[in-house]
Amino acid sequence: MSAEFKINKGLDIPMEGAPGDQVRRIESKGTLSVYPSEFKNVKFKILVEEGDKVVRGGVLARRKDIPDCFVRSPAAGTVKSVILGARRSLKEIVIEPAGSDDAETFDAYTAADLLSAEREKLLAELTDTGMLGVIRQRPFSHTANPADVPKSIFVNGMATAPFRPDAHVLVRGKEKELQAGLNALTRLTDGPVHLNLDAKAKSAGDALTGAEGVQVNYFEGPHPSGNTGTHVHYLDPIVPGDVVWTLRVSDVLLIGELLLTGRVPNRKTVLLAGPGVKEEFRGYVDAPLGAPMSELLEGALEEGDLRVVRGDALHGEAVNVEDSGLYLYDEGFVVLPEDRERHLLGWYAPTTEQFSAHKVVPSAWVKEKKRFSFGTNTRGSKRALVLTGIYDPYVTLDIMMDPFIRVCIAGETEEAIAMGILESDPEDFALCTFVCPSKTDFGHIVAETLSMIEEEGI
Repeated sequence: MSAEFKINKGLDIPMEGAPGDQVRRIESKGTLSVYPSEFKNVKFKILVEEGDKVVRGGVLARRKDIPDCFVRSPAAGTVKSVILGARRSLKEIVIEPAGSDDAETFDAYTAADLLSAEREKLLAELTDTGMLGVIRQRPFSHTANPADVPKSIFVNGMATAPFRPDAHVLVRGKEKELQAGLNALTRLTDGPVHLNLDAKAKSAGDALTGAEGVQVNYFEGPHPSGNTGTHVHYLDPIVPGDVVWTLRVSDVLLIGELLLTGRVPNRKTVLLAGPGVKEEFRGYVDAPLGAPMSELLEGALEEGDLRVVRGDALHGEAVNVEDSGLYLYDEGFVVLPEDRERHLLGWYAPTTEQFSAHKVVPSAWVKEKKRFSFGTNTRGSKRALVLTGIYDPYVTLDIMMDPFIRVCIAGETEEAIAMGILESDPEDFALCTFVCPSKTDFGHIVAETLSMIEEEGI
C-alpha cells in the first residue's frame, strides 16, 4: 500500500554548489570525539576519566533522565580528555584510538529475525547502545522516549532543501542494513511505518522504492515537500496526546548496521556541498564518527571567509570548525561565503546575479533556469513584522501564517495548539524566514512556543 501527494506550495532555492553522487572515504589521523551536547536539553553523567581504556562500544556516559541509555565510544582507545560546557554540562569526550578493533558486542539478528523480534528487546538494545538518539519524537522533536508507543513512524527519504543528502546515494551498498532497520521499526509501533520518497525517484527500482513491510509514499513538489512535517500533516496529523517517531534514511542505516552486526556503528556518510566548497569535493564523505571537522573539510574549501553550516542552508546552524567534529546525528554540511558588505540598493539591485522570491530584480523575470551563489548577507536589517499574507504560499501545513505567528509571539499556546503547531517543527517555517522582508526568524519563534507548550503541559 502506498500513497501519492502533489504539493503545490513552496519554493526550490536555485543555489550553486549542488553535490555530485561520488563518495570519498577518509580515515582519522588523530583523535575522535563523542559529543553528548548534540542532544539538546539532555543531561549526562560521565562514567569515565582521563586515561581510562575503552573498547569500541564501551560505555562513556549515561543519560540522567533515562539511566539505561548510554553514550558509547566509536573506537577502541584511551580517554584523552573530558570537556565540560556551560554549567558543567558534558560537552565532549575525546578518544585517542589504539589502532585495534576491540569491541563490545550486542545481540545480532538477521533481517528475517527482526520481523518477529520482541519490541521490548529491540528497544532495550537501541537504548543501551545509544542508538535511541537517532530517533526523534513529535511533538517537540526530542529524542524518542522508550516509555512511549508511537502511533506511527515516519522515515524521510527525500532531499528538497539546499542541500540534503540523496537517500538513494546513501543506500547504495547498504541495502541489507536498510531493510533490517525498517523491519526493526515495524516492531516498535502498533501503527504503520511510512517511508516517504520523492516522486521523481519512483522508477529508481532500488532498495528504497522496493522496501518491504512498510508503506512507501511519494511526494511531488517544491521544498518543503521533503520535510517530515509535511509528511506527518498529510498522512497522520498529530493532536494532543499523540506521539509519532521520525527518522531519516541515514538513521535507519545505523540502526540496521547495529542489529545485523551486533556492534556499534563507527562510520557515517555525510554530504558536503555549497558554493564555498570546491567543485571536485562537492559530494559525499564516508568518515569515522567523531572525526574532527578539519579532517572532513581538508582541502575542500574555497579561499576567503566562509561559514560552515551543520544541516541544510535554510535550517542549519553555524559550526566552529576548530572546535567540532562529526556528530552521530549529522547528515551533511553546507559551506557559504561570509558576505558582510553593504550592497547598494541591497534588495532592489538592477542585476541578473541576485535571486528574488518576490520578483523585484531582473533575474526573477529571466525564463532561463539559473543557479545563484548565495552568501550569508540578509541584505537588510531587522524591522517590524508587517502582516501581508505573503507567507502562506511557502507553508505546506494547513496553517494561516499571519494569525499563527501573532499567536506564537503573544505566547497564546492554546491557540497555537488549535492551529496545528504540534505536528510542526521549526524547519517547516524556514522558507518564511527566507522570504521575509522584515528578516524575522520564524523558526526561533516557533521553537520558543513549542518549548513553552512543553513546560506548561498539553
